[in-house]
Amino acid sequence: MLYLFNNARQRNKHLMKTLAEFKASLSAPYPPGTLPVQLKSLWYDAKGDWHQAHAQVDQLTDAASAWVHAYLHRKEGDVWNADYWYKRAGQTRSALSLAEEWEQLVVNFI
Repeated sequence: MLYLFNNARQRNKHLMKTLAEFKASLSAPYPPGTLPVQLKSLWYDAKGDWHQAHAQVDQLTDAASAWVHAYLHRKEGDVWNADYWYKRAGQTRSALSLAEEWEQLVVNFI
């Protein structure tokens, strides 16, 4: 059991801990290599590269990736597709602004 805890702690020690740290990383030309795919997608989205953001989660089927995928289609204006991915994620379409939902997602995954 201790082995599993230590592995989880080691795996997460490189992850960002705050929204401010994540936003500060946006000044870099590339996302930190330690980011999980969901945060990497949100990183590219914040940099204005919707297509690269979408490419990160497009073929993934887990609920976390589906939630990011839904947000991206909502941002794109494709509400029908967004609602499909929200349902796959076990979520409902957010009533928040896109900027607020982006922050909510980042905080959820850090």
